[in-house]
Amino acid sequence: MHVFYAPDIQTNPELPEEEAVHAIRVLRLQTGDEVTLTDGKGNFYRAEISTATHKHCLVNVQKTLPQAPLWEGHLHIAMAPTKNMDRTEWFAEKATEIGFDELTFLNCRYSERKVIKTERIHKILVSAIKQSLKARLPQLNEMTDFNRFIRQPFTGQKFIAHCYEGEKQLLKDCLQRGEDALVLIGPEGDFSEEEVQEALVHGFRPISLGPSRLRTETAALVACHLMNLANQ
Repeated sequence: MHVFYAPDIQTNPELPEEEAVHAIRVLRLQTGDEVTLTDGKGNFYRAEISTATHKHCLVNVQKTLPQAPLWEGHLHIAMAPTKNMDRTEWFAEKATEIGFDELTFLNCRYSERKVIKTERIHKILVSAIKQSLKARLPQLNEMTDFNRFIRQPFTGQKFIAHCYEGEKQLLKDCLQRGEDALVLIGPEGDFSEEEVQEALVHGFRPISLGPSRLRTETAALVACHLMNLANQ
C-alpha cells in the first residue's frame, strides 16, 4: 500500500508537488486509481485520483480513517546532533518507525555540530511515517541552546543520560506508563559536568541506558525504544 503525505488535505484536495510527482511519474498512477493519504495529524484518508498531470495530482477523499494513538503519553527526545549527519538521519528514521512524538536538537558545550538544517530531517520523518503506517508526524524543533532548553516548562518525567560516575537508575526502571517523558542525550563527548549539574537543578533525573558505552544516535534510539515500550 502506497501512502502519500498531504498535511492540508482537509482544505486542499491537491497533493504536495513532491508527492504528486512520485505518484504520477514514478508509480504511474492514473485518474481513478485509489490511494491512501495521511495528514500527519492522526488521520488516514481513502481517496481516488481525480486529476493526474505532469506535476499535479488532485484527489477526491472518500473516507476519513482516524488512527488511535499507538502509545500513551508524549515522548520527547532532545539530543545533540552527531558530527556525521548520516547518523542523526539514521536515528530520525528508525525512531519514527518505533514511535515517538517530538525531537529537539541541542547545542551543548562539547557539540561538534553547532548548526543543523532540519529540512532534510523533516523529509526523513515524513518518509518514515508513511513506511511504518503511522498517521502522526513527530514534531521537529530547531537547534536550541542546552541551558535555555532545560529551563523551559515541561510537564512530565525528565531524564538526562550521561556517563559520569554517580547513582543512576536504568531508564527502564524509572519510566511511568502514561506520563509524558523527556530524555536528554548528549554529544559524542558527553554533556559537560556543569551541564549535568544544571539539568539536575532544573528537575532532570540522571539515568543509565545500560553498561555499554553507546554512540549518541544509538543512545537516543535506545531511549526512544524504552519509552515506547513502557507506554504500550
